[in-house]
Amino acid sequence: MYTSISRNKTVRILFAISSLFLSNFTLGQSEKEPSAEGTKKNQIVIKDFHFAPQTLTVKSGEKITWINRDEEPHTVVSVEKQFKKSAPLDTDQEFTTIAGAPGTYSYFCSVHPKMTGTIVVEK
Repeated sequence: MYTSISRNKTVRILFAISSLFLSNFTLGQSEKEPSAEGTKKNQIVIKDFHFAPQTLTVKSGEKITWINRDEEPHTVVSVEKQFKKSAPLDTDQEFTTIAGAPGTYSYFCSVHPKMTGTIVVEK
C-alpha cells in the first residue's frame, strides 16, 4: 500500500513539474518570437544598394529602423539634419530613430550618395 501511494504521488509531482515547464517554455517562445507584422513595421531594408521601401509613411513618435542586408557598409543621413545620422552599418546591423514632427524627411547613404529614400511623417 505504501509503495502504490508513493508511486502515485511521485507520478503526480512529475506530471505537475513537466506541465509547468511546458507552459513556461510555450509562453517564453511566444514572447521571444515577434509576429512577422511586428518585425516589419516601420523597417527599411538596405539591399542591392537601395532602401526598401523607397518611401515610408509613419506617425510622429514611431520608431523607424533601417537594417543593412548588403555586404557593403551603408549609412543613413538626413538631408535636412532632421534626425541624427547613423554610424556605418555593416551587414545585419541596424539603426533606429524616432519620427519627429510631421513632414517629409529625405535621407541618403553618405558612402553611396545615389542611394536615397523618404520618410513621410504624419500626425
